[in-house]
Amino acid sequence: MVYHKTKQDAFQAAQKATMEAKEWHDHLVRDRADYGHQLAHLRQEVNEAFAQIENALEVASETQRAQLEKFRNDLQGIVAEINQDE
Repeated sequence: MVYHKTKQDAFQAAQKATMEAKEWHDHLVRDRADYGHQLAHLRQEVNEAFAQIENALEVASETQRAQLEKFRNDLQGIVAEINQDE
């Protein structure tokens, strides 16, 4: 994971990582032969997004902090759904 020097860079990295994780979640197909591979990749994307969010929270403005907390809540919802399906 790259350390971002500015608030905006850190926020944008967290936003991008969260959107990528959401995309993987949206395209997850449970009855496909490669579901296990898809799920593993989704978990990797979610973990990366959580890490980017934590990094961004270290330097975030108050406005960014609120949005980062929303990103974190969205990811926690994905994790809860995945865990429920197992």
